[in-house]
Amino acid sequence: MYRNFAAFIALFFALFSFNALADSDLAKQLSNPVSSLISVPFQHNWDNRVGPVEGGRKYTLNIQPVIPFSISEDWNLISRTILPVINQEAIFPGSGEQTGLSDTVQSAFFSPKKPTAGGVIWGAGPVFLLPTGTEPLLGTEKWGAGPTGVVLKQAGPWTIGTLANHIWSFAGNDNRADVNSTFIQPFLAYNTPKSWTFTIQTESTYDWETEQWNVPVHFTVGKVFKVGKQTYQITAGPRYYAESPDGGSQDWGFRLAWVMLFPKSQ
Repeated sequence: MYRNFAAFIALFFALFSFNALADSDLAKQLSNPVSSLISVPFQHNWDNRVGPVEGGRKYTLNIQPVIPFSISEDWNLISRTILPVINQEAIFPGSGEQTGLSDTVQSAFFSPKKPTAGGVIWGAGPVFLLPTGTEPLLGTEKWGAGPTGVVLKQAGPWTIGTLANHIWSFAGNDNRADVNSTFIQPFLAYNTPKSWTFTIQTESTYDWETEQWNVPVHFTVGKVFKVGKQTYQITAGPRYYAESPDGGSQDWGFRLAWVMLFPKSQ
């Protein structure tokens, strides 16, 4: 697994040897979670010192297609899916190694096509938890649902906003713990004319059942470029856990994301 990590880092730096076409507008659209841009991110996450004895490790590949649909002259419906593929080892004493799918989170944002008079962009709708975990230690075995929303503003090179949701479980395995969690993702991004993006964000989750926070803080650097006719973005950066629940990661982590972009002109 760590050889794969080294390969991703090498790829990150090697990619910039291409004669890439800078596109700052696309980079800015990617900073907006409800933009009318089809994108397919493959987000790789590495964590060490996972578990109650801090001896485990975890790798998560989040496959996150974002697909906007025009539903009227004034409104879009943006589908955002998160399908995690996980490989983890020794997250509990004697737990061994697991590889497979975790639970899917499916969001649908109804969003005006134009910002408000004050330049605010927003979207709101339902979020669903689907029990797609292939092993008990990889999923909740619960069905869940709740509200989700995002609000942001883009001014010059800056994007600032927050995405949030809350999920309650309503069905599933009665022997598993209920899901009652709030997710909050404040973000701040700066886009350069050369299509570089510098982002700081947290992806904080509060579990109301255990009354515990999980607060990873990410700082990433991204670049939009073209290879042939296909447009991509690649981002990378460290993750620090400002707070972690019992059994969570107690160390630094790392994120690398590869995004395929499909602008309307393509």
